[in-house]
Amino acid sequence: MTQPLDDILVLDFSTLLPGPMATLMLAEAGAEVIKLERPVTGEDMRKTEPKIDGRSIGYAILNRGKKSITLDLKAEGVVETLRPLIEKADIIVEQFRPGVMDRLGLGFDAIKALNPAIIYCSITGYGQTGPKSNAAGHDMNYVGDAGVLSLSCGPTDQPANPFTLVADIGGGTYPALVNILLALRQRDKTGQGAHLDIAMAEGAFAFAYWAHAQGVIAGEAIENGKDRLTGSMARYRMYPAADGRQVAVGAVEEKFWLAFCDVIELPEALRNDAKDQDATKAEVARRLGAKPASHWEPLLEAANCCCTIIKTPLEASKDAHFAARGVFDWKTSVAGQQVTALPIPIAPEFRAPPADPVAAPDLGEQNTTFGIGQTT
Repeated sequence: MTQPLDDILVLDFSTLLPGPMATLMLAEAGAEVIKLERPVTGEDMRKTEPKIDGRSIGYAILNRGKKSITLDLKAEGVVETLRPLIEKADIIVEQFRPGVMDRLGLGFDAIKALNPAIIYCSITGYGQTGPKSNAAGHDMNYVGDAGVLSLSCGPTDQPANPFTLVADIGGGTYPALVNILLALRQRDKTGQGAHLDIAMAEGAFAFAYWAHAQGVIAGEAIENGKDRLTGSMARYRMYPAADGRQVAVGAVEEKFWLAFCDVIELPEALRNDAKDQDATKAEVARRLGAKPASHWEPLLEAANCCCTIIKTPLEASKDAHFAARGVFDWKTSVAGQQVTALPIPIAPEFRAPPADPVAAPDLGEQNTTFGIGQTT
């Protein structure tokens, strides 16, 4: 089949999550993605748990369908070694701190001299410039600096970690992918490449657009866990059922709220939650907490009121709805064992159809193919 990116070559110098997930999506859309990994050990994700027969599942699902060559980027003559691939490449993705690729002779200016049409994507925590450009950090630091973590981080004496990697994926992977595709479109018009400066901390801002409107533009204070979207409203928060399972109540609109109130038989005096949010929340909690999730789930489903039982990842993977849409149809393999590939938001018509499991590459698997790999 013809895929949108089946004529695109990507050199992937990135590691761990943001860059590899972006290049995974490019690969799923047909691009040839070649990972440049250090000899002997490979990239750090190969070491992460859980594993099957010593092979990382995390690495396998993030690098499905890619190729791997091993190369010591600090070795003398590395640029000349890579020159044949650099000259043919359409995209380079790197995730080092600012200046590292320049010191290796692989910075944007050096690559552009060899390939003026190259789209060079740099993913960092804080960007290529600015006072924090060389500061070390991880997802929690980036969402903390972007003000996002302050919106709902749990009690002061027992704060809750973010439930997902907002900055890594939302601030790194997705902006990288979007801007790479925009740069490809721009190159179609001009013939020129681009250097994309992707800063994960900056990318996190968009995930709290309402906080920008309220806290930055309007200048209103937003307390931890006390905004309309972070728990202040009775009709938009989580409540425990009798068995400890959580009920996600998202009945913001009045028609959904009233339908939910009917399900739990909330007294009329408390249905206008604007009068006394605390009193309404307390009674909703009492009623939902009186019976297990198995009691509430069919009733809430029948009411169709934006209220659901929170699923575990395993339960979600077995959901009949996702199965019907083929979300988990694609497979990969780890140490010869077939496992479900990572669901990614690439439309099925742009991906190769599910068939035999497509594996991640063994370390240096394509060294011989390209004739430039190193093992030591």
